[in-house]
Amino acid sequence: MQSHKNEEAANDLIPGKRCYHCFRPLGTCFCDSIPVIANKTEVLILQHARERFHPFNTARIVQKALQNSRLLSDHISRLADSELPLRSDAGLLYPASGAELISDLPPHRRPGQLVVIDGTWHHAKTMYRDIAALRALPCYRLAPTAPGRYRIRREPTDTSLSTLEATVVALQAIEPETGGLEQLLAAFDQMIDRQIAHPKSVDGWRRNRKRSRTPGNIPRTILNGIENVVVAYGESVSSDGTNNPAARMPVYWVAQHMGTGSRFAYAIKPAVRPSETLLGHWELKREDFTEAISAEEFRHCWSNFLGDGDTLVTYHQSTMRLLDNIGAKRSHSLVLKSINLERSGFSGTLEERLAAEGLTGEAAQLHGRSGKRLAMAVTLVKHLARLQQEIQQ
Repeated sequence: MQSHKNEEAANDLIPGKRCYHCFRPLGTCFCDSIPVIANKTEVLILQHARERFHPFNTARIVQKALQNSRLLSDHISRLADSELPLRSDAGLLYPASGAELISDLPPHRRPGQLVVIDGTWHHAKTMYRDIAALRALPCYRLAPTAPGRYRIRREPTDTSLSTLEATVVALQAIEPETGGLEQLLAAFDQMIDRQIAHPKSVDGWRRNRKRSRTPGNIPRTILNGIENVVVAYGESVSSDGTNNPAARMPVYWVAQHMGTGSRFAYAIKPAVRPSETLLGHWELKREDFTEAISAEEFRHCWSNFLGDGDTLVTYHQSTMRLLDNIGAKRSHSLVLKSINLERSGFSGTLEERLAAEGLTGEAAQLHGRSGKRLAMAVTLVKHLARLQQEIQQ
């Protein structure tokens, strides 16, 4: 018996010794506890490519358990361009506007094929937006009243469910007579308990534990308080029609002072008249540039807004560079994208960063795309400040 335990421990320590069904190290494989379920409703899981080899992804467990299931994993663009195996009686498990509560469906309206999206909440929204075939399906939602069980992976809300939990809850609603679903949840709990008992990753996989709240990853500017922080965002056009970053000039600049709450919003006379398409992309109108100021006037107004002791914060370095291109004051600066809590090399968009942190951007106080982006950046700055407060408590 002791020899067997030592062998399991060794398997857990050797890189590559992994079960390729549940993707756990052999010493923590739980495949024997996964039931075989004869589900009547076909389950089609569309998986975002980034989830495919995640060690705690639950879609593989669902596919292994459900006899009548299929898992398709690919990039969104490829899924969008492919002919998905959707049946005429398919329904999508997704809380779109107008989605019906799946538990309220009478038997004759229950879907014969249940389509489930597997990915982060941001991935799910993007897949629904970009895959036309999904938008054509009737949507059904769940109404969880208890916290999800996925304690080893960060979820956007307390009642968010993993792919496994959501699929089980949906099947319990549309085919309550099917056995084995509670056993599948028990296997899921077992996987989580084993991971919590052996949290250390020794074979190169990412550790999805509760994020460490250490101050070492938060810049001193935020550690010392955000009263002198100014968050900014700018729209720009190329002054010479090239892709040269040095030729990009700000044409609409917004900012917010975190200490005073005062805001800055100015249109700047562009060297090149923006097209209607570009204006639409910015969510601005031609009228927004009626009172646009000159570059010299902008530099003067911006200098009055940004104090000498303030730190300018933008999400991208390219946004910061716009001030250099127009010759405006920059003062001390900080790029939010460079701040990594436990996500070494994080390179996602601002929207993805908020989703990764489980945040929802606060309401925009300034109009246009720039106002929305500014509100999201402000949300992220406040979040970092709250992390520091947690450390001090």
